[in-house]
Amino acid sequence: MLRTLQPLRHSRGTLVSLGGLLFGVLGLVVQWFANPAKFGGFPPGILFLVAFGLLTAVTVRWWWHPVFAVFIAFWIVGVGGLAGQLTPNLTSHNLGTVTGNVIMTTGLAVTFVVGILSMITARRTRRTAGGAPLRARRR
Repeated sequence: MLRTLQPLRHSRGTLVSLGGLLFGVLGLVVQWFANPAKFGGFPPGILFLVAFGLLTAVTVRWWWHPVFAVFIAFWIVGVGGLAGQLTPNLTSHNLGTVTGNVIMTTGLAVTFVVGILSMITARRTRRTAGGAPLRARRR
């Protein structure tokens, strides 16, 4: 018997997390256009955000799949903030750099919060469903 592949269903939280990553990419693009010399070429953060977004999207069958989006958002905003990498961009005299950084930081902060909430909700749903794994159900 052949199984038909059903499309992966993303929760609202996952979609919002992915949207936050997309805003992160948009913010980096705005910064890149505003000050291309700062990056010395293509901003590598875009590749990281896309890669972690893809990991989040293709691992949807696992309740903890938003961890990839949460991790990269924390790494860029949290660790970048602690390392003093975000502050100079937020206080720059270049309006494009500031705008892009605000867009990126806002999107990634949303990704972090919603990703955590999405994992909590998925874990609780899994527990109340009798411990059954979150898989696409056969019809």
